[in-house]
Amino acid sequence: MEKYNGWTNYATWRVNLEFFDGCAWLESMEDCKDLNAYAETLKDMVCEALELDAKGLALSYAMAFISDVNWHEIAQSMIDNYEAENV
Repeated sequence: MEKYNGWTNYATWRVNLEFFDGCAWLESMEDCKDLNAYAETLKDMVCEALELDAKGLALSYAMAFISDVNWHEIAQSMIDNYEAENV
């Protein structure tokens, strides 16, 4: 699989850029003890934001787009960034 700007794919890169880049979502390492749960939390946040802003066909296309996102990769990146900044 070809990477996009160092990320798994375009969808992962774009969602990370649009929703999470520059945001400190972690308040402490307690927030990310379980990578799977943290990835699911990030996905839920994006889904909720999309559902607030989009309807009908636009929402369907947005949800299809985010189905390709590697949520674990974004979560791990956020954890790594937190650790690097809080050493």
